[in-house]
Amino acid sequence: MWWDSWSDVGRVAAVGAAAYVSLVVVLRLSGKRTLAKLNAFDLVVTVALGSTLATILLSSDVSWVEGVVALVLLAGLQALVAWTTVRVPRARSLVTSRPTLLWCDGSPVEAALTSQRVALDEVRQAARASGSGDMSQVAAVVLESDGTLSMIPRSQIWDWSALEGIAGVPAAER
Repeated sequence: MWWDSWSDVGRVAAVGAAAYVSLVVVLRLSGKRTLAKLNAFDLVVTVALGSTLATILLSSDVSWVEGVVALVLLAGLQALVAWTTVRVPRARSLVTSRPTLLWCDGSPVEAALTSQRVALDEVRQAARASGSGDMSQVAAVVLESDGTLSMIPRSQIWDWSALEGIAGVPAAER
């Protein structure tokens, strides 16, 4: 348990270095999307890449070539899904969630806060992080599909066009 052999340690070092370099190459070739802020699908791919790298490193039953094929497969599937979601609008709704309006025109959208499990304190925190000290001057706070909170001050809302397609935007604001 504490020690097997120098050859096992050497294998982990050699295969680990090669697998690490391979993962960096795969990530660079797969584009920025793979390393972007994560929605649920991107998170699954990221965790799977990490798990695959760990398996390549620690399992002598998996060869380096098999591991690289697995890494390339995961990155390729992620690229395919990203390509599909850009070109087929219905596919996007299967993979990512729609943004949700949590604060509208100076007041909280209680039903959205409850359904999205977001506390009003988190909305206030987003406003503070954006430099707003007065919630009555906040036109909108949106829970984005990657889980971040975006805040739009009243002074910047103009025609509400940035909120097009967001769940919960009142028709009068569109």
